[in-house]
Formats: sequence, C-alpha cells, structure tokens
Amino acid sequence: MDQNAETIAKAIEGSLKIIEQDREKEIISRRFGLSGNKETLEQIGDMLSITRERVRQLEKAILIRLRIAAEDNKIPELSHAEKIIIRNLTEMGRIARVSDLAKKIFGDNVTESQKSGLTFIGEISANLTIIEENDKYYNSIGIADYGDEKEIKTKVDEIVNLLKKNKAPMSIDELDNNLDYEHPDHIKAIASTSKLLATLNNLWGLAKWPTVNPKNIRDKIYVVLEEKREPMHFEDIANAIKESDFRRKNVTIQAIHNELIKDSRFVLIGRGIYALDSWGYKKGTVAETISDILKQSKKPLTREQIVKRVLAMRKVKETTILLNLQNKKLFKKVDKNSYTTAE
Repeated sequence: MDQNAETIAKAIEGSLKIIEQDREKEIISRRFGLSGNKETLEQIGDMLSITRERVRQLEKAILIRLRIAAEDNKIPELSHAEKIIIRNLTEMGRIARVSDLAKKIFGDNVTESQKSGLTFIGEISANLTIIEENDKYYNSIGIADYGDEKEIKTKVDEIVNLLKKNKAPMSIDELDNNLDYEHPDHIKAIASTSKLLATLNNLWGLAKWPTVNPKNIRDKIYVVLEEKREPMHFEDIANAIKESDFRRKNVTIQAIHNELIKDSRFVLIGRGIYALDSWGYKKGTVAETISDILKQSKKPLTREQIVKRVLAMRKVKETTILLNLQNKKLFKKVDKNSYTTAE
C-alpha cells in the first residue's frame, strides 16, 4: 500500500473508531461500501431486522456526530487525508468526479472501496463538498471554500444554460469568455461533474448532442467529417474513428460504408469518397451534376467552367467530366467550346 492509500485508510479507520456501537459501524461501512459493495437502506434494514427509515435515521445521526468530531479535531488522522485530497483537487480545478480523483490519488488500479473511502471522508469533512450521484450529476467531491453542493449545481446550470443558448458546442476558452471564473480549468472541472454535459475534441456541449457525444456509427462518421472539414474516403473515415477518443471505436470498414450509404447527411462525391450535404454537395451522377450546373447558370458555359464547377462538387477525373459532356441526349454545343442542356 502506497503512502496516500495508507493515509486515507488510517483516516477512515480513525473515523470509525469514533462510532461506539458495532451496529452503527456496520451501517456506515455498508452504506458507503467501505469494505465491499455499497448496500441500500432496505438491504441493511433486512440484515439488522429494522426498517429502511430507521436505517436512514441512524445513518444521518452517525454522520452528524462524525462531522462534529471532525470539526473538534477528534479524528487526528483526518487532517492528513484532507491535505492529500485538497492538494489533488487543486490541481484538477477544485472539484472532480470521485472516480477521477481516485485514479489520480491511487493510480489506475483503484478499487471501489477506495472510491467509497473518498466519498466517506468528503461527507464528514467540513473542508470538502460532496455531490451525490443522480440522473443529473456524477458522484463528485470539491473543496468547500469554493462552494457547497447547491452552489456547485448552480454553476453547472449556468454552463448548461449558456450552451443551450449558443445551440452549438463551445471550447473552454469560449465558455471562459462568457463566464466569470478565475481560470478556465475551473469551468472544465465543474462541467465534468454534470451528466447533462459532454466533451469531445476540446469542445463542450449538451450530452444529447451527437457532435460531442456520438452514440452510434453514423454520428461518429459525422463528427470525423465535421472535424476534418473536407471529403474523405470511407477507409480513411474508419481509420479516423479507430484512432479517435470515441468509446466503442472498433468498427469495421464495411459497417462504415453501410452507414454512409444509408444516411442522407453523407454524399458520395467520388469513388468511395464522401462529404457532408451541409457543405453544399448533392447526390447524383457526374452527368446529373453537370446538368444541375448548367440549369443554375441559365446560360451556356465553357468546358473549362464546367470542369471547374464539377470538380468543386465531385472528386472525379477531368476526363470523366469531358466524356459525360459528349452525351448528346443531355447536352448540346452552343459553339465550339460552350455547352448547355439538350432540353
């Protein structure tokens, strides 16, 4: 056991010594999962043959006594653990998910009981703030001097509302320009506690937005193309997904190709090359593209003008364009070098 883990374990042990009754120690240990899995009020009630409400009352009373003991410096081991936690939180932006803080303190092989231990210390320490896990927030821990649970949630809501108003993802610097914080890292730390927010490629947005939280292959393809800002071959798209920060990024080239074909957002503009329709590309053959260009022009165009405009919309060879121009059913020569539609 390393020094940090040993210090925090001693703080937990010292805190439990304050609790005189074995039944009360059992309740706290099981509720927080200090020596195993966390248990519900019902599970503990069944084990002790008491109601869930009685378990809740006892838990609340025990925690109050522990907080008072901590404030009166009756748990000497606690201050050393607090220093470790606060030092790491300071480096992380003053607040962090308990899971992220645990990794920073204990390393990648952190255990569930170690995470639970941090939450327990956060609950009884006057110098720390705990955000309980629910549908909107991750279980998080922060430095109390920078806000209690209510204040932290208000700050999260402020970020959420700003992104809703913007209607598009924003970088931390952009958020910082619109919010009043000492440092952009504080915004990032607060945003990371919210389940309503997500981040990808240094952009923050609402978790329901596929641009920052792509949940299927189609959304991931869209994000890759939007980030590249230029047409890509489907094999290159597949490789980009594999090299990305996406979750579940092991996809086959065939799966990528299938989704590109089915989704109207993606336009085939060359052999295996796709672009986004929002960039102005439209589906169709080279001949159809030439026809659309001539109709929009409303006047004859030279070969050079046609080639230039088609190449701006399709990744094809110049000879392919010129061959299609020879289709007399679709196009006719106006003079030696100009064309219009045959209609």
